[in-house]
Amino acid sequence: MTLAAKLYRIFALVTFAGALTAQAQIVGANLSGSVHDASGASVAGATVVVRQAETGATRTLATDSEGRFFAPSVPVGPYTVSAAHEGFETQQQTGITLTVGQSLQLNFVLGLATVQQQVVVVDSGETVNITTQQTAGLIDERQVKELPLNGRSYDELLTLNPATVNYTNERSGGIGSSNSSVGNMFAVSGRRPQDNLFLLNGIEYTGSSLINVTPGGTSGQLLGVDAVREFNVASDTYGATYGKRDGAQVSIVTSSGTNHLRGTAFEFIRNSALDARNYFDQGAIPEFQRNQFGGSLGGPIRANKLFLFGNYEGFRQNWGLSAVTLVPDNEARLGYLPNSAGVEQKVGVNAAVAPLLALWPVQNGPELGGGIAEAFSHPPQH
Repeated sequence: MTLAAKLYRIFALVTFAGALTAQAQIVGANLSGSVHDASGASVAGATVVVRQAETGATRTLATDSEGRFFAPSVPVGPYTVSAAHEGFETQQQTGITLTVGQSLQLNFVLGLATVQQQVVVVDSGETVNITTQQTAGLIDERQVKELPLNGRSYDELLTLNPATVNYTNERSGGIGSSNSSVGNMFAVSGRRPQDNLFLLNGIEYTGSSLINVTPGGTSGQLLGVDAVREFNVASDTYGATYGKRDGAQVSIVTSSGTNHLRGTAFEFIRNSALDARNYFDQGAIPEFQRNQFGGSLGGPIRANKLFLFGNYEGFRQNWGLSAVTLVPDNEARLGYLPNSAGVEQKVGVNAAVAPLLALWPVQNGPELGGGIAEAFSHPPQH
């Protein structure tokens, strides 16, 4: 066996082991229902098979004495559900798509089997939500992947929900302070950002500051659009399933491999080629160059059994930030300062101060008087 094949197998086994660990905590959907015969009597001991169409994963259930079945923590995606019992015809429902936070109830009515017969029902209508779980805040896979995002930070789609405000630009505190954060800040239904809870596949996903629990990277963005399948924002009226904080509960579900080999590759570029000069810029237009690139790949290692998915996203940015500061004017650097009458007079420059003056930007703006002037600059941020 080649070294590359050995490394691939090790990576696949580690990924599979991690998937098994996360599977128990994944925030998916709940599926329940009942099985009756044509007269309305409950059918106990009926076999209910829940099959995920993308991966072929199945879960087999048996109805209780009242004909009920329940499948908790079902991963999101398209499903086919069938119900069967000896002496009855088999019924199958297709076209069922489960989303994160959804609780779906299905009902089966089995007729007597006089001949070999199977009834197939295509579920294409909207399902009435009769539980306390809400999916009104669902941002589905199509929205995550196709809606334009400046910076590809998918958390900005939170504002598609009513009563959600992004006030990142109004936050206080500098980098390194207790209330600083590199991620976005959201107020949902008037609550503070620290009241929100973010769950990534059921695991709490936090920021690094005390005031903001929204995750984010050095770029200020929450990257990984290709790795996110969908997320749901539950607010105000959610049930006891959610806890810890009383703000919005954001449940994020990542993509996974399926029986079909699929992948993406991308690069997005922004630069200052067509930018206009800022009012505070002197000379050349400040540099701005942003490159976002990456790709994803998912597919089967063993059909219907073992899958692999990987995603990478890179962010490179050079950004000249326009700045205006007050500095000693050119005369002050030479030791000339105005007296009380406003007349310049030589006071000299102490030898111990001269090196410190060299650290100040040189005046390139108007003089403000009193030996003070403005300096315009655009230092690069990498």
